[in-house]
This record gives sequence, C-alpha cells and structure tokens, in this order.
Amino acid sequence: MICLHSVKRQDNVNTYLFMMQAQGIMIRENMRTIGAQVYEQVVRSAYAKRNSTGNDSDYPLDLNHSENFLQTTTFLPEDFTYFPNHTCPERFPSMKGPIDVNMSEISMDKIHQFFSQDPTIKLGGHWKPSDCLPHWKVAILIPFRNRFEHLPVLFRHLIPMLQRQHLQFAFYVIEQAGNQPFNRAMLFNVGFREAMKDLDWDCLIFHDVDHIPENDRNYYGCGQMPRHFATKLDKYMYILPYAEFFGGVSGLTVKQFKKINGFANGFWGWGGEDDDLWNRVHYTGYLVTRPEGDIGRYKSIPHHHRGEVQFLGRYALLRKSKERQELDGLNNLNYFPNITYDSLYKNITVNLSPELALVSEY
Repeated sequence: MICLHSVKRQDNVNTYLFMMQAQGIMIRENMRTIGAQVYEQVVRSAYAKRNSTGNDSDYPLDLNHSENFLQTTTFLPEDFTYFPNHTCPERFPSMKGPIDVNMSEISMDKIHQFFSQDPTIKLGGHWKPSDCLPHWKVAILIPFRNRFEHLPVLFRHLIPMLQRQHLQFAFYVIEQAGNQPFNRAMLFNVGFREAMKDLDWDCLIFHDVDHIPENDRNYYGCGQMPRHFATKLDKYMYILPYAEFFGGVSGLTVKQFKKINGFANGFWGWGGEDDDLWNRVHYTGYLVTRPEGDIGRYKSIPHHHRGEVQFLGRYALLRKSKERQELDGLNNLNYFPNITYDSLYKNITVNLSPELALVSEY
C-alpha cells in the first residue's frame, strides 16, 4: 500500500529540485538568447541592403535558425493587401506579439455582456472572419470540472486573440459529472466526437482552462505535424520541464488525431495522459513542433487540483503505451452526453466511468 504522505513529500522534493535546476537552465538560456540576438543583428545588418531589393515573398527574409533566435520581422506589414476571396494569412498584421494578460477574476456575466456587443460571435462561440477565408477551422476543446472562475478569464484573452489570427473557431467545454477521478484524456475524446457533429473542423486545440497565452503570434492553426503550444509556463519559470512535455495546450489535425486513435481513456486522476499522447504521436511516425523563442509563453491560473487525485498508476500505463494504442482511445469510447448551449460555448456534460471504455487483454 502506497503512503500518500510519502508521495506528497516526494513530490515536494521533486518540485524543489526542478526549480533549482530551472534557475541554472534559465541563466544559460538567457546567455544563449543574448548571444543569438547579437549574432542576428550582425547578420541582418550585413544583409540589409540585399533584403531591401531582392525579396520576392510576402515575408521578409527569415534568418532564424533555431528556437533560440527571436522571430522579429516575419509578420506582414500593416499595408499588406488581401481580399475576401483569398485565404487568410497565418501571420496577420493584427498579431502584435505580447498580450497584456489580466489574471484577475471576472464573472461570466460580465464576459457575456462584453462579447454580446460583437454580433459576429454566434451561439456556442462560433466565429469566422468576414474579410478573408479562414486558413483553419478550429475546434477549441476545454476539459472542465469546478473551474467556474477560470473559464471567463480564458475567454477574455482567447477570443480576441483568435479573432486577430483570423481563424474560424468555436469552443467546446466538456464537463465531467459524477464522483470518478477527473479524466482529462477521455473528456478530450468526447469533445472531439461531439465537435465533429457540428462542423467539418480540420484542426483541434486541446486547451487546459487555466492556461492563458501571453503572445498572439502563437498561431492556433495546425500543421503537417502535431503542435505543442504551451512550451514556457510561468509556474515552471518559463522552462520546458522535460523534452517530452506535451501538456497544457496542444493541437492536431483531425486526420492526425484519428490516426493516433485519440487519447488513452485509462488515466483516472491528473498526470500522465499528455505523456501518453506524446508516445502515441511518435509511435505513429509524427514529430512534435513548438513555437520559436518566447512565443509559447503562458501564465497558469493558480489552483490546487481541488478534490482531484493524482493518478498513481500512470507509469504502469505509460510503459504499455504502444500495446494499448490500438485498443484504447476513440475506438472503445462510449458516453451519454447532456448538451446545453451558452452564447460563448457548447457545454457537453458526461458522467464517466471505466466501464465506458473497456480495454481487451494485450
């Protein structure tokens, strides 16, 4: 029998060791970034004359060779011309970069009142640009339980950001009822199934309710490979905790998500499901892409997993990720939803249990 007090003490020790390690990494990263900036300025100065006369693309010459280099001049100028029958650019002039993040609590009523002034937002939070054709149709899936004060803070930041990015989007809040431990992965699978009944979405964003983006150039479209958006969290001192970290906010095309058989349904309690998703992505032959530089910075609304337990069996499941991938996911999912509509999102409430996603022997 595992002693929960010893697990908690071990978690505290691990957190302390990580924070000490993060401080050392941060110093090295700052030095590397300063060096990259100096190098970039030297190179840009050397090529400035050539760039002013010989660039035929919509984007100025991009000299960023790695994620350590800052992305500076790759966004379209304010006077760039586009037309309603053209596909929206992915790097719109309205995407200015750093967002003024306001983490203070706000009521959902005030959020409703604010966005009710925008007649282009339809029931369920559906929106699409009118001045160009959206490059991606994006379903934002948000797993949810007892986070009522977090949801309006997320909408306050995310709706304007997605509008500036000229994406077609809608929000799906998948709420877990009942007394079973929270199952983030299974909620995402349910959200995917329900979202696809509404529209032929082509991009899926799996978004924790407490993650607030700090940069509107963190483009919420998909690509040829799965995308990890939340690479630098304030609670981790803006350092990627480990190379395989895939939590917080991620994105896959519908085709990619079907090919990996969605999330594993067996993670009851917090922890492990995002690592399993990383495994599924790589076992299927995909790589994970990430934003450059500081574009992937997020603030995390403080919380303490209220009443939610850590999943102590996650490591045993992770060791069997490959064997379980074809048996556990979208293909063994059952659920019975209760659906309601808010002006800003579609709510899908489900009472989950292990019996709804049984796995055969492997």
